[in-house]
Amino acid sequence: MPRFLDLFAGAGGLSEGFLRADYQAVAHVEMDVAACYTLKTRTAYHWLREHHQLEVYEQYLNGAITRSQFYEYIPQNVLDSVLNYEISTETLPAIFERVDALIGDDPLDLIVGGPPCQAYSIVGRSRSETGMVGDQRNYLYRHYADFLRRYQPRYFVFENVLGLLSAKDEDGTLHFDNMRALFRECGYSTEFRTLNASDYGVLQNRKRIILIGMRGEHEGFYPNIPVVPNNYYVSEIFDDLPAIQAGGGTIEPVPTAHYDGRYLYESGIKEYDTEPVTFHQARPHIDQDLQIYRIVVDTWNKTGTRVSYADLPSTLQSHENRESFLDRFKVVAGNLPRAQTVVAHIARDGHYYIHPDIEQNRSITPREAARLQTFPDNYYFESKKDVPTRTLAFKQIGNAVPVCLAYHVAMALADRFEEDD
Repeated sequence: MPRFLDLFAGAGGLSEGFLRADYQAVAHVEMDVAACYTLKTRTAYHWLREHHQLEVYEQYLNGAITRSQFYEYIPQNVLDSVLNYEISTETLPAIFERVDALIGDDPLDLIVGGPPCQAYSIVGRSRSETGMVGDQRNYLYRHYADFLRRYQPRYFVFENVLGLLSAKDEDGTLHFDNMRALFRECGYSTEFRTLNASDYGVLQNRKRIILIGMRGEHEGFYPNIPVVPNNYYVSEIFDDLPAIQAGGGTIEPVPTAHYDGRYLYESGIKEYDTEPVTFHQARPHIDQDLQIYRIVVDTWNKTGTRVSYADLPSTLQSHENRESFLDRFKVVAGNLPRAQTVVAHIARDGHYYIHPDIEQNRSITPREAARLQTFPDNYYFESKKDVPTRTLAFKQIGNAVPVCLAYHVAMALADRFEEDD
């Protein structure tokens, strides 16, 4: 059972995939407070499941006990495996001290994670006056290298957006080239692939760079990650969820309808029939947006075409910029094999993620977004305080690595571990 350290952990999509593949998490390091609580709650879930005490988790989700009361059931050393730190030169000594204690005497096999992608993102660079040149987030890979030097894992997995391949430093050199050179100095060979999550059991078009490093001088070590045939449509995401209107639904658990499909089970999203879900709560919308949503969904249903913002009735065009982002209103089409990429912007508005059912006339809920990211239905998204919020859930979900993508990378890498042994 390979042991791994999870850096820039977010809400845990990457680590959840590795846990599903029977890896053991030693620690998760994450700067966002809400995401850390999500990681703690998920770590608690796994401990309770292993010890046949999931009724405690159900009590918590149903509001019978508070978050602090829930955590009292969990050994402190389990909760302490989640480290709430921003990774920086100043915090590294404290992080190393805590990780050292958690690792103990056994070697660390693997480090996984990827720094925040905003500085590398093509969209982020286009919106920045400086093109993100000089942004300190561009250099967080240097701290990733600090962990490699200290713990010398056999492998590491580094995930990020495609923009990483073209992002440049102030001197015109590519960050990606500089990063790989630094990893080489740390004693690691690196190889990478561009993987689309839709090839690995995710009903979403989401291309990412997956860089894998192996300690020592090696070539041709990148694991074979078999593509998973997709015989499903995005409608599977919505089929068993209660129909709700804009502003309707609840964060609290609600039962799902009978589901006779296969995708939700095969992907690990759903564990049993009528399994309750949390965060099936739709944001409210103003009347103008609801009118636009109806036009967008109706046009798709009748013609299979997207509506450009410029083609909307002039009475519904309130944005001054009518030359860019013309696809700002977009339906998550249930009759396609994959949806558009789920990103953190979904926390700000749902215009790019309109539900395909015109009768419901709303944007998708956090649970529907989480399913597009292949989070299990029993995954709970926390907030800073003991009161969950839809916005923070959306943010964590949009920033995550799809669980199924992580799982298939983990399974392929597990074969490498076995070959090495």
